[in-house]
Amino acid sequence: MVTFVEASSRAKRSAGVIPVHGEEGFAGMRKAGRLAAEALDMLVAHVEPGVTTLELDRLAFEFARDHGAIPATLFYKGYRHSVCTSINHVVCHGIPVDKGLREGDIVNIDITLIVDGWHGDTSRMYAVGEISRKAERLIETTYECLMRGIAAARPGNTTGDIGAAIQRHAEAERMNVVRDFVGHGLGQLFHDEPNIMHFGHPGTGVPLKPGMIFTIEPMINLGRPDVKVLADGWTAVTRDRTLSAQCEHSIGITETGCEVFTLSPAGLFNPLAARAA
Repeated sequence: MVTFVEASSRAKRSAGVIPVHGEEGFAGMRKAGRLAAEALDMLVAHVEPGVTTLELDRLAFEFARDHGAIPATLFYKGYRHSVCTSINHVVCHGIPVDKGLREGDIVNIDITLIVDGWHGDTSRMYAVGEISRKAERLIETTYECLMRGIAAARPGNTTGDIGAAIQRHAEAERMNVVRDFVGHGLGQLFHDEPNIMHFGHPGTGVPLKPGMIFTIEPMINLGRPDVKVLADGWTAVTRDRTLSAQCEHSIGITETGCEVFTLSPAGLFNPLAARAA
């Protein structure tokens, strides 16, 4: 049973209760989403061989501080960093470390910035120097999966339509969608209702209504979809150690479709297209 309620200042998540936001919420998310996207744009010039993910984390923290924002992950459930950095076979929640990136690596950087109480949540892929063709294909497919999921995010559709669009494209490219992690509602809460599966069947799940705000963040594996979480309690990796990639936007459902809050102001969200340009 799903209940839609007019959004207000929510102290906690309530299962099955989905907030519907008005213009104030959309305005807050535009501001937070843009700043998060600008932070990832800033990091583009710094992702290169030899740079440590700990240095990227420091740069992200300083960017947030200098712009009056708070990194949502800093001290969240004991996490001690401003971003997650997931390299090669790390699926998500990779912890920044004092070890240099290597030529040919691919890395996802995931950031959420709190601006005036609103959470802008986004992640994108970065290529470290020249990468293999299979890594390029994975990044291209993951980006296209996200775009197809966003295209399905409109009133009259369901969360299942989003997941089905993502799954259909990933499997057509002979890749697999990770099942263990999902998108989520957000706004004044970091994680809210509903969960957004990146696989599923058309017409199933929660109906999409104007005012809903959530992330779409598919994680796509070159190999099998199975993952495991390491002993640190955060880092999720592919069980077969094949490459994994993720792309994430925060969006809001409008009367006619959806608004993406975390578009790159510099047009750098898709790294391969940006590099070609």
